[in-house]
Amino acid sequence: MSQPPNIIFIITDQQRYETINALGYPYMDTPNLDRLVNEGVSFDNCHITAPSCAPSRASLFTGYYPHVTGIMRNADTWRHSWVEHLNEAGYHCVNIGKMHTVPWETPLGFHERYVVENKDRYLEARYYFDEWDKALAARGMVKQQREKYRLRDDYRDRMGAFTWDMPPETQSDNFVGEMAQWWLKSYPKTEPLFMQIGFPGPHPPYDPTPEVAESYMDREFPLPEVTQEELDGQPPPYQQLREHNFKIDHDSVVHLPNPSKEQLQRLWAYYCANVTMIDTQVGKILDTLDTEGYLDNSIVIFTSDHGDCIGDHGHIQKWTMYDIITRVPTIFWSPNRFKAGERVTEQCQLMDVGQTILELAGVTPPDTMQTISLSPALDGEAWQGRDYVFAEHPPDGIYEGPYMTMIRSDQWKLVHFAGQSYGQLIDLEHDPEELHNLWDSSDHLEIKQTLLTALLDWRTTSAHQTRNLYDAHR
Repeated sequence: MSQPPNIIFIITDQQRYETINALGYPYMDTPNLDRLVNEGVSFDNCHITAPSCAPSRASLFTGYYPHVTGIMRNADTWRHSWVEHLNEAGYHCVNIGKMHTVPWETPLGFHERYVVENKDRYLEARYYFDEWDKALAARGMVKQQREKYRLRDDYRDRMGAFTWDMPPETQSDNFVGEMAQWWLKSYPKTEPLFMQIGFPGPHPPYDPTPEVAESYMDREFPLPEVTQEELDGQPPPYQQLREHNFKIDHDSVVHLPNPSKEQLQRLWAYYCANVTMIDTQVGKILDTLDTEGYLDNSIVIFTSDHGDCIGDHGHIQKWTMYDIITRVPTIFWSPNRFKAGERVTEQCQLMDVGQTILELAGVTPPDTMQTISLSPALDGEAWQGRDYVFAEHPPDGIYEGPYMTMIRSDQWKLVHFAGQSYGQLIDLEHDPEELHNLWDSSDHLEIKQTLLTALLDWRTTSAHQTRNLYDAHR
């Protein structure tokens, strides 16, 4: 029997699909991620199930929608995952970096966890000291964070974009990448290996080292041009979210209602520079996997938990249902297994990656999982994907509107707000930038009702599946 493959699962935090050169974005410098795309399989229409960290990640690592896991907000308890099945199947399971479980260090199926959480997190556990905090403390340092940034005269003008002015190796993404390499070099070789590497970036604060930031300052980015007409057409909760983010500096970001071109240029430059720093670490990890003898029998998977508006639609960060939030890069790479340069355009959900990882490891996924397999697409077979993808989010102290649910087909997107007469309807074929809300259009009543019916059917079916899940585990 052949040895099960090592699986290296790399997850960034808040990375848009439009941040990898090989996926069609020439303003990016991402040679190592380009290699994964050019030599692997990219799922170009992979969508998250929730536009914030913990709900999205819990869905990914369980195979269930957030309303089933009950993990709807970043502070909700999350203790179990399908990593436990890999553990039971003989995998040595290691987490280095961010997972966003609560409690932070719950095993979740891992044999070892080296937790590095958000760069600037106060919501869940203000005084939790992770591996990064402890490493800095051993050097007599304290990380750059909100309390320090607030002392700057220009704090409210930066929109969360600050250079990392401490030693480069202490920046969070460099730290996590180097720790992963250290583990691979130091721990006795063990196979099969499941290693999850969670980079904290490009989540804000947007904090590249100065030289990488400078390399992006003169790039020609597709800077957002937001009109009052677009803002007026957004659902009221989105308008309220903008106002909230003008007042509250979540993650060291003070959002601005009318940022200048220079401010947007810096914001995009620093965000993209953070991605390039992660790309550099990905290259080093691949080299280390090679030199330590893991690479020949490894599958590398790269993705993110959701995107970031970085000024598009007049918004910052996540908490909305635009494609720049819900659509994430999702790449499988293993030159000995998968055909190079495949671009899969059919829709899938990020949590489908979980079922597929189990299958690649030779583990039968639980039949209660609400996922579909990506394996046929990886094998080059005809694959339909999903007719609809869904995402959901309740009020959480930042997003303060009604419970919202998104349904998306190849052509249409609808966002429903519980108990409200307003909503959002987008014709993705003719309005891919999602600028025009057709919710109140009398010409689109039929498609609106079709999507609302499909949304109701999804929730009804999911409720039945949830009952089966309960029965299986009580």
